[in-house]
Amino acid sequence: MVGALPIALGKNGLDVTVFLPGFPTVLSGLKNKRTRAKIEDLAGHPAKLISGKTETGVNVLALDAPSFFEIDGNPYLDNSGRDRERNGEKFAAFSKIAADIARGKIGRKSFDVLHAHDWQAGLCAAYLKASGDSRVKTVLTIHNLAFQGLFPKTLMKDLGLPQNYFGSDGFEYWDQVSFLKAGIAFSDHITTVSPTYALEIQSDEGGMGFGGLLRAKADGLTGILNGIDLDVWNPESDTEVYQNYSSDSPSGKVKNKRALQKDLNLRQNDAAPLFAVISRLTTQKGLDLLANMTDFIVAQGGQLALIGSGDPAIESAFQAAADKHPTEISVTIGYNEPFAHKLQAAADAIFIPSRFEPCGLTQLCAMRYGTVPVVGRVGGLNDTVIDASPMALASGASTGVQFSPVNGHMLYAAILRTFELYNSPAIWSRMVMNCMDQNVGWDASAEEYRALYDAL
Repeated sequence: MVGALPIALGKNGLDVTVFLPGFPTVLSGLKNKRTRAKIEDLAGHPAKLISGKTETGVNVLALDAPSFFEIDGNPYLDNSGRDRERNGEKFAAFSKIAADIARGKIGRKSFDVLHAHDWQAGLCAAYLKASGDSRVKTVLTIHNLAFQGLFPKTLMKDLGLPQNYFGSDGFEYWDQVSFLKAGIAFSDHITTVSPTYALEIQSDEGGMGFGGLLRAKADGLTGILNGIDLDVWNPESDTEVYQNYSSDSPSGKVKNKRALQKDLNLRQNDAAPLFAVISRLTTQKGLDLLANMTDFIVAQGGQLALIGSGDPAIESAFQAAADKHPTEISVTIGYNEPFAHKLQAAADAIFIPSRFEPCGLTQLCAMRYGTVPVVGRVGGLNDTVIDASPMALASGASTGVQFSPVNGHMLYAAILRTFELYNSPAIWSRMVMNCMDQNVGWDASAEEYRALYDAL
């Protein structure tokens, strides 16, 4: 989002700068780097503010603080999956610097709006409020409420914020500090990444402990759909796929399917529906349910190609299925961006059976490539996929298959329905074309963000 949205906002006449932690891959990816400011003491260590541009022309400021951000691998979790040491200290310092940049205390200009994302930037609004500077307006986007930035309350003494901010109206959460709650409590406006998810998180069930707070903030809470970068995800020009194609010339899609089947040592068969999974392998994503359906998919004549990692038990279940059906199921543990492009281009359909999904980008990429999504009717999946209901099929509007509630029985029924649709070539071709014709870019959402900023 923070790579693609600024480009669309720039087309709307906004001057946008993205502020990022100076992880090695961030710093190495910037062009025209310059030191904009030196910070003598960042939690006891020197740091620098580096400016530069991405390959796509996005203006970036990066906090070059090696003692905090010189990290290989996952920036937030260590190799054992636990929070990295000093995460609270790191992202508090990051948020403090963001607030100082926004109000012109560091760097050469000030900003009208500070738009923070997720718990890592949750303290930005608190630091701005504590500064007494009310000119800079603040927006917090919640990408996934499950990640709340929880730390021991002993961290309060190191934050440099008023002690009364630690309370039920501030960022106290069950006797812990919650960076995400701080963002919710102190920001001028809150957004999340789909209209349905904005409603779900106000419920006790979907609010993950924050439902009441978010209901109280409902007048300042908006759901705005994510988009994808249409230049990066474009089957007509994508250099990662086997064969380029478009909605005007769709025959290349089956050539991608044949090539992927060959590379993965799957049975060569144009008529076998090839299902994809490109996902974290977690219960949130409903992949534990899908792991129980592999024999059924193969028995119906389908194939499955998966790339992802996550819960070891789910990984093992899919690997066992691949060992049992080596010519029908392929499993790749990990993540590889070029392979994800190949899989989107080759697959007939993609499984996203999420139990909750704030927005989801995978289904948007899939539709761009004419790959039909099979999704749980939750969050952004509900807002972006038109179910193949009788009425939608009659009007020729369907773009996928939805099911609800998200359980094994309803997923089974959705898979069976997908096979029936696939075996009706005229209906399936119409759905594929509908997918490819959807507007899944950022332009419409950028206009909504521009209107929000203007209103603030």
